[in-house]
Amino acid sequence: MSQLVVVGDCLLDRDLVGRVERLSPDAPVPVVEDPQAQLRPGGAGLAALLAAREGHSVRLIAALSRDAGGDELRRTLSQADVEIIDLGLAAATPEKVRVRAAGQTLLRLDQAGPRDARFGSAPAESLAAIASADGILVSDYGRGLSGEPALRRALTEVVAVGTPLVWDPHPHGSEPVPGASLVKPNRREAAAGQEAADLARRARELRKGWRARGVVVTRGAAGALLVTGDGPAYLVPTPPAPAHDPCGAGDSFCSSAVALLAAGASLEEAVRGAVTAATHFVAAGGAAAVITAPANPSAAPPVSTSQGLAPARAVIERTRRRGEQVVTTGGCFDLLHAGHVSILQAARRLGGCLIVCLNSDSSTRALKGPDRPLQSELDRAAVLAALSCVDAVVSFDEATPVELLRRLQPDLFIKGGDYAGRVLPEQAALAEWGGEVVLLPFAHGHSTSQLLEEVRRLG
Repeated sequence: MSQLVVVGDCLLDRDLVGRVERLSPDAPVPVVEDPQAQLRPGGAGLAALLAAREGHSVRLIAALSRDAGGDELRRTLSQADVEIIDLGLAAATPEKVRVRAAGQTLLRLDQAGPRDARFGSAPAESLAAIASADGILVSDYGRGLSGEPALRRALTEVVAVGTPLVWDPHPHGSEPVPGASLVKPNRREAAAGQEAADLARRARELRKGWRARGVVVTRGAAGALLVTGDGPAYLVPTPPAPAHDPCGAGDSFCSSAVALLAAGASLEEAVRGAVTAATHFVAAGGAAAVITAPANPSAAPPVSTSQGLAPARAVIERTRRRGEQVVTTGGCFDLLHAGHVSILQAARRLGGCLIVCLNSDSSTRALKGPDRPLQSELDRAAVLAALSCVDAVVSFDEATPVELLRRLQPDLFIKGGDYAGRVLPEQAALAEWGGEVVLLPFAHGHSTSQLLEEVRRLG
């Protein structure tokens, strides 16, 4: 793993998550009941946290306040093994507050404070960290840190000797230092049109003005477009995956890109890998799934899910409002075959939605052996989500989906008829809220194990 340095502006992200069951009588607005706070680092702090979670050694050069918000940032980043080099901020911690329900953002409040807030000069420790880094990410959120003279000199010097540097720009921020490996504006920040030809022309203009090796314009669900010279632009589409909360996708993209460049990847390889990482990040619930401070520490521990619960809960809420039943099923779905599709389609016809509880990679290994799964958890989830009969996919790490089902509380849980005559652990769980486990006929002659045996025989 690489030694990475993230330079930039930190925010505190605060999600107030509740439920909506009615509109206010005095205005046509939803009433959010029992909101609970979920806190996490934002801006450069989120990018640093994501890189650290991938196993990299991460130093964060930032200016943090001496207030409750700054203390929360220090605590959560330190818990993630991010080493903080603090320049000190003479203002309150900037906060981004989102009010959310059923996986949707209803309102956003920015407590930004002054953009010209004072911070200290870069200490020698920060300059030494930049000089020794395998890769550097400048995460500019327009608060001024990227313009600090000593930091800019140090960044310019390491770029000149070939250290990979990714710059995530901001409309109110500083220009990237000349020679940056990759500068990543989104389409709005690039002031570019929708069409690929317009994006390519604008990216070439920006690359020339910034004197960067490459400029990549990210386009959300449409992927990213990279220009590196006078040759054709390189367009990377997003892989198929369920799209949920896009907040934090840019930070995920940049942290992945700088790690790949530090490991020796080309610009094209880094952009391709970063698009995939950002897509999986959004599919797993986005920034809302990066919970570093539980809303209720005394509550039962959350189910370990790599696909966030919020999208599934949104599906459940819509289904309940229509007066229809919520149907779930579960399994590894390692190689999707006709037997799987038959049961999934039949299960969907039993209610108003179908949510698939997917065994994670670790859960599949425990059940099937060390050679399984053949496909990663995210790839299996993407294939399932592409089926018209599947409304949401949620992964779980346990041996059975019992704890996940307790969180979802469906009306029905579907298993194949090959489980006939057995007492299933899911039965007792669903009985707690009046749900039922139902068996559907098993399509004989179709199984992943049989497919693998046939492949081995032919091979």
